[in-house]
Amino acid sequence: MRLPIWSGVATLAVSLTLYPLFDGGAWLWGSLGAVLAVSAAGVLASRLTLPGWAAPLLGLVALGVYLTAAYAGDKAWVLVVPTKESAVALLKLLATGFADIQRYAAPVPDEPPIAMLTTAGVGLIAIVVDLFVTRLRRAALAGLPLLALFTVPAAVLPDPIGWPAFILGALGFTSLLIADGRERVGHWGRAVLVRRSRAADEGVQESADTRGLRLSGKRIGFTAIALAVLLPALLPTLEPDPLFGFGVGGSGKGRGNSISIPDQVADLRGRLQLPENNTVLSYTSSDDTPRYLRIYSLDVFDGRRWTMNELKGRPENRVDQGPLPPPPGLASSMKTTRVETDIQVSEDITPLQFLPLPYPPQLVRAEGDWRADVDSLMVFSSGDVAGGLRYQVVSTEPEASADQLDAAPKTVDPAVAERYLKLPDLPPQIRQLAQRVVKDSKSPYEAAVNLQRFFTTTGGFTYSLATQGHDTDALRSFLEQTRAGYCEQFASAMAVLARSIGIPARVAIGYTGGTKIEGRWEVRTHDSHAWPELYFEGVGWLAFEPTPAGSAGQGTARVPDYSLPRPAETTPSSDPSTSAADGGDTPSSAPNSRDRLRELDPEGIYSGSVTPVETTPLWVTIALAVAGLLVILLIPALVRLVIRNRRVRTLTWKVSGPSDEVTARAEKVDASVAAAWAELDDVLCDYGMARVPSETPRALARRLTQQHEFGAEPAAAISTIASAVERLLFARDPGEIAPMRRELRTVRRALAATVSRTRRVRAALLPPSTLLRIRGLGEKILDGFDRLENIRLWNRAARRNT
Repeated sequence: MRLPIWSGVATLAVSLTLYPLFDGGAWLWGSLGAVLAVSAAGVLASRLTLPGWAAPLLGLVALGVYLTAAYAGDKAWVLVVPTKESAVALLKLLATGFADIQRYAAPVPDEPPIAMLTTAGVGLIAIVVDLFVTRLRRAALAGLPLLALFTVPAAVLPDPIGWPAFILGALGFTSLLIADGRERVGHWGRAVLVRRSRAADEGVQESADTRGLRLSGKRIGFTAIALAVLLPALLPTLEPDPLFGFGVGGSGKGRGNSISIPDQVADLRGRLQLPENNTVLSYTSSDDTPRYLRIYSLDVFDGRRWTMNELKGRPENRVDQGPLPPPPGLASSMKTTRVETDIQVSEDITPLQFLPLPYPPQLVRAEGDWRADVDSLMVFSSGDVAGGLRYQVVSTEPEASADQLDAAPKTVDPAVAERYLKLPDLPPQIRQLAQRVVKDSKSPYEAAVNLQRFFTTTGGFTYSLATQGHDTDALRSFLEQTRAGYCEQFASAMAVLARSIGIPARVAIGYTGGTKIEGRWEVRTHDSHAWPELYFEGVGWLAFEPTPAGSAGQGTARVPDYSLPRPAETTPSSDPSTSAADGGDTPSSAPNSRDRLRELDPEGIYSGSVTPVETTPLWVTIALAVAGLLVILLIPALVRLVIRNRRVRTLTWKVSGPSDEVTARAEKVDASVAAAWAELDDVLCDYGMARVPSETPRALARRLTQQHEFGAEPAAAISTIASAVERLLFARDPGEIAPMRRELRTVRRALAATVSRTRRVRAALLPPSTLLRIRGLGEKILDGFDRLENIRLWNRAARRNT
């Protein structure tokens, strides 16, 4: 009778791991109702001894009735009984839920279609679990549907599942296995007990006593769960865990036309760490120059991650309707360069609903329903994917000189400022750092150049894929302490610093220009990249490159020419050879020199001096692990020391956890005497001299004095403690009792002198008195589970008698 209930408990516990997927709790209450309905059907099937094949059918009926009442009650008969109209309404909700869950990114809005879809899925899992456990008696196989439920958030979310949710799910499955084992052993006859719990002595039962076996099973299960939680924390991480959690859909406020960013693309570090560096796309351009290809533009930073606002792709913004909207902020008087690019996307890439494009695109020729977002010029589709697609792009790049950028107005459009300067509450140290970096800047453009140079040259930053973290504290650590990260950290940090000093900024995700192979530029997996885009009135959005490049950084990253510091003006050299080589004055020829240098050495240049990040030596890791293990092993000793200090040094505080009746009775009269007696009792336990429960304090003092041949001072000290306890317990007026700190110290030293050094070391490091307290606490917890399991819906003995 209990197995259907425990099947429901296990399903509900594992379903709690779904909580990061939703922005709300309606799905949880719906799933709870579905599990209760299925469990009730299972109990009823067991009560009526229905055939095994009939129980799942009854569960499906119960689930259908519940879904009808919860989500289509207005179309049902008497709000419960399904009708044709209610069935049609449920099917429409299912279809809408399937469509929305494909378009939203986690956390999805907790709207009725998605909540109903989740409720139905959890209910079906509960039916399958009940079938395996109760009908087929294969409780271990029930882990398969539970594992399928557990892997949903693991497959969707870039972050690992939280350990509290894991523990709850593991406890649910462990309890299910324990309940099944108890049910099986209960039919064998009287069991051989591993240990008798307190409840085992409270009467004789006719059925087999399985409490000892249950206790052992719980110990094994709890130990396994604890190891599963703690051991991974001591091992190197194997899964990608990006710093600032790039993604979309954080607010869950979008409607059904939202487009989600696949986690495999948003998780840049995971792609950069892949052993296979597969080709993602290839392209040619009219000027044969590599260009960054942007996919996403993230403009919202909430303190945890960068996300994007809702996309605006109207029918008139379809790319086959003609030119795209004009680039935001680009003045008509600004000179531009027209570039035509032919792009071929690989068929083997992860499904992608955005087109990689050079910015700013002006005309796109591609098959399918592709639309341009008005504000960011991202090109996306709700029904087509980019895999295997070949398309052409015409882009118009502004030819802004340093002088033009310097002369750009310092005030920007209010709508741009409101959207692209918004920041959460930041630590003051971040804003102060930005001010220090740009303190000598005379224009926003010069400030942007100084910010980029701070990351690539003057700040001492290094490139590393080992950085982890998700929040503002991680950003502060990156800027002030570690100064090591990869493109996500550099792009996010520069965008935040730019916004903090009044420059509109956003983060772009896409690919670097790649490498030229046989006439085409090939972009591979390891060319995945993130970079900041900064806004200048009259010019629009310009890309900057704060990430270190070259062999010690992201190899194909390139610093734009317009973002390089201006060369310092120098007087013409008097050396004839130098003048001839330069072909004129130094300032005018410097840009050409930089171009030639980049062609000869495309990796080692504009990133400054970058050194590889030194990893922690193996011996340091082992030493830290050993130190952590020693700290854990010393916990009982620390607990014992705290208890002893509280008793001995004050002898006026309330005694901690009286371990026997004498201490409990003495505590009610005089806490100091109770503390002295409790400490003496613990000292005897630690040295292996635990007293007999029936032994009086006077008899104990006499036995210890004779057995260990105490001298006059220890004998008098223990007699004083025993006399004080007896006077306190039995005398009508115990009289004045002086503090016994000195007597207790004398007795403890005398007892320590009678045992071996090994025993004294063990008493100090692993005191048995503390271990017994820990064991007692564990037994109380397990006995509490026993009491929960002993709850009956009716008296089974009465049923047998009838």
